[in-house]
Order: sequence, then C-alpha cells, then structure tokens
Amino acid sequence: MSAGRPVLNFIAFVAASTAVASPPAGRENGVMMQTFHWYTPSVKNGARIDPARGLWNEIARTAPTLAKKGITALWIPPAYKGLGGTRDVGYGVYDRYDLGEFDQKGAVPTKYGSRKELEAAIRAAHRANLDVYGDVVLNHMLGQDGGEDAPVVRVYGNNRNAEIPGSETRIFAPTLFTFPGRAGKYSTFTWHWTDFTGVDYDLRSRESAVYKFRGPYGGFQEEVDHEFGNYDYLLGADLNFRNPEVRAELDRWGAWFMRTLSLDGFRLDAVKHMPFTEVADWLDTLRSKVRSTLNTPLFAVGEYWSGDLARLSHYIHVTRGKLSLFDVPLHQRFHQAGDSGGRFDLRTIFDGTLAGTDPTHAVTFVENHDTQPLQSLESPVADWFKPLAYALILLRAEGYPCLFYADYYGATYTDRGRTVKLPKFASTLDPMLAARRRFAWGRQHDYFDHPDVIGWTREGDPKHPGGLAVLLNDHPSYPGAKRMCLGGETGGRSREFIDVLHTDSPRVSLDARNCGTFKTGPASVSVWVDARAIGW
Repeated sequence: MSAGRPVLNFIAFVAASTAVASPPAGRENGVMMQTFHWYTPSVKNGARIDPARGLWNEIARTAPTLAKKGITALWIPPAYKGLGGTRDVGYGVYDRYDLGEFDQKGAVPTKYGSRKELEAAIRAAHRANLDVYGDVVLNHMLGQDGGEDAPVVRVYGNNRNAEIPGSETRIFAPTLFTFPGRAGKYSTFTWHWTDFTGVDYDLRSRESAVYKFRGPYGGFQEEVDHEFGNYDYLLGADLNFRNPEVRAELDRWGAWFMRTLSLDGFRLDAVKHMPFTEVADWLDTLRSKVRSTLNTPLFAVGEYWSGDLARLSHYIHVTRGKLSLFDVPLHQRFHQAGDSGGRFDLRTIFDGTLAGTDPTHAVTFVENHDTQPLQSLESPVADWFKPLAYALILLRAEGYPCLFYADYYGATYTDRGRTVKLPKFASTLDPMLAARRRFAWGRQHDYFDHPDVIGWTREGDPKHPGGLAVLLNDHPSYPGAKRMCLGGETGGRSREFIDVLHTDSPRVSLDARNCGTFKTGPASVSVWVDARAIGW
C-alpha cells in the first residue's frame, strides 16, 4: 500500500452509505469468509482449557466488524467432536451430535470451544446480519468405541475396483460407535460395520490396507469420482449410503444440526467420495423440512477437489445444480500464475474454470485450509500475486467469492519442524471489499488483450452509480497501462477516478465517452473508482 490519502476514508464512506447485503443464491455481491485455517489455536492451552481462547469466542467478537467490512457470510469449521478432541480440526469425525457438550475424546469442548460458545457466536453473527454456513463431513468416521468381526476383501490401492485374489478374510474392524459419553442424548443410533463400505485398518492384525466389506449392502458405491477406479473410499470408516438406516440417520441429524444452530447453509466436505445423487437428495430433504433462520434458501457448496472442469461440470449436472462447487481449477491457475514470475498469460486466467463457464455455481477462492503450506493439498498462491487474485474474485461479476482467514489476518504456526509465517492482507482486502459493496455493479467490460496487463470495468447501476475500473499487471519490472471505457455517456460532467489501493497515484480523467487511461505498477493491481462518488 502506497502512502497517500488514507484508504480508511474510502472504507468509512462505504460503511456509512450502504447496507450489509446477505449473499448467495439470489442475493448479489455477497462475500463469505472461511473463519479458520488448519492451525487455528485450540481452546486447550497446555494442559488446561482456557476460556479466553477459542474460535467461537473470536467469531462472537469480530462478527460486527466483519459485517461492516463487507463480509456477508461466515463458513465455520466442523463444529462437532472429532477423533483428536481439542486437537482435531474437525475432519476426523467422531460424534456429530457432540457440539462441545459431552466429555468425549479427552475434553468437553471441541478445538474451538463449547456448545454454548458456538451458539453465542452464531447469534452474534446473525445480529450482524451475517449468514453462517456449517462445515459438514458425511463421508467418514474415526475414533471408534470398539471393534467388530466383519467379512472383507482387500482391493488394490491404485485400483479400488480390483479385488486382490485370495484376500477374502475376516478382520476386527474399527466400526463400533456407541458414544458412551453422550449416553443416547439426541440420538440412540449406534454405528456398526454394515453401516460402512470399508475401512483401512484391522484392529486384530494391526495391518493397514484398503478393506472392502462383504455385506448386505454391497461394496464400494458407484456414483463417485473415478480416480483410483473408484474413489468412494477416502479414510476411516466410510459411510454406506445404500443402507436405508444410514440415510435416515443422516436426515435426522441434518435437521437437528440445522435447527439447533440456526444455520443458513452448508459447506460439504469431500463430495467426490460420496454418491452424487444421495448428496443432492439429502439437501432436498433438509430444504423441504427446515427453514433457515433468515428465511433465505439453504445455500450449499461442495468441496470436489479436482482441477478437471469436466468432472466438476458433470457433478453439477448429476446433482441437478442443487449445490455450488469451489472453483479448484481457478485456484490452481492462481498458484501457477504466482509461481511463473510474470510469465503466465493473464488472458487465459479463467480458461478451464467454473467461473469462466458456470459462474452461478462457482465459489471462487484464493487459498483454504488444505492449500496452505504444510497441508495435504499444499499449493499456496505467491504473496505477490494474492492481491491480483483477490481482485479477480472480489471485483468481477462471476462467482461467489470466499475470503480465507489466514490471508486476511495472517498466521504463524509450526509443524513438522518448520515454522511458517503467512502475511496479512487486510489493508489491501478492506478497500477491495468496500469497492465491491459500493461500485462492483452493473455491466462488465473486459480488456483481456495483453498477456501481462489485463483489466475490466463495471458500469454501476441506478442504485450503485459510479462504476469502477480494475487493472492487473503481472510483469515484475514494467508498469502497465490500458485505455478502458465504463460505457454510457458522461452527460457532459467531468469525471475523475482515484486508485483506492494507491491513493497517491495521479487521478484519471474520463473523456466524453467515459474512457480513460488507467495505470498500475509492476506486479501490481489498481482499483479505480469515481472520486466524486466517495466525496473526494
């Protein structure tokens, strides 16, 4: 951020002049925030639970401020008890009914706090007119309460459709979930091996392999991603949606979860590993039975981790468009562009992406908890390119953008003997969020006509006049410039535009055709808005 007139003036103007919008389907210009990262601190401080710590308490404190900044929805992490107790990020699912209420897996609270603190955080978010999306993991369970003798056959790890000859046997499977700490409260359902398609461990022999159950509901489910032949099995005890008792329990739990927490939507984990139509049917059931707190359509976004646009499009088709998907191909292109040192052709940045082909089902993002350094899908976007990437998701018409906690606030953590420090970009993202709320409206005109320098303009609309112009340059050494037009006529009124990211830059005067020459520095992005519209 260059020195100059404080950007805070621009942000304050937007906060005072516009109402906070509520996002997704049917509601324009929403922005969700992923409120956590993989290394979010736990409520457990050493050997004790610290009531001053915890993500739920943080969300309760920060919700009003985030709403004023332009965030309209919060994606919270899995809220139920995981295998690792207060160390579990939430994806090692143990008990979906334990929201930090029962003494299980070594503590009463989850990593993020108690049930009471969770409910208080959601109430605070709703008071700030923020939607809340719960992270839902329906694919697997871990941390069993006991084992069961079960018939299995081993399959090849790289071809799950091929059974290993002569490998039929019986194992002591980690599939008994009785939840003694909860003692039947909320649900008396207990899980057994017939509720799962397979496991990856034999408690008796202590041998790891991919074991497929021989049971009344068959083996691996077919309507899944075809990586490894059949990618139904991911980890732990894999849920079997063929079992009607499993489907009924998931329906009961989903309705309970939504009603208990007054959720406005879901982020669905690992959807490529679950039968596609079963996920769509589950959402249909909840949408028909439960109304969200803010009387808006139940929003859902799935994590289908694939850079293959055809696979994502196929999923959206099969699920009848019942949920959006994270735009993984776009993230991967951001990663490639950042690593290219300015040699990426920016004209192609949306090629092969959901935002470029099906923007109404695209949730766009720059980073998440899986792509951050030291994680399983590590593919961080270079720091220099992140402002450019965020401009591409926040200031264009395509997609529903998702802001990552660690990009906004920064983060420092240590894992596997390595310390990582992620810088915070709040000072850059705040004016972008403000520009989105106030000026990123109306028709969009693209100027994707140079490999290093691209831009676009938005005309504005009657409720949001002024318009904006955005210019990106990925060349590391040379500044960029481009003549761009905002459309329409000036009506004889002189218009000057100011760069809200570099407020000491010279203003741009538009001519009678609403056109001007906009500039930005090397490896940089500039966001230009009507100076008179913000009172400058």
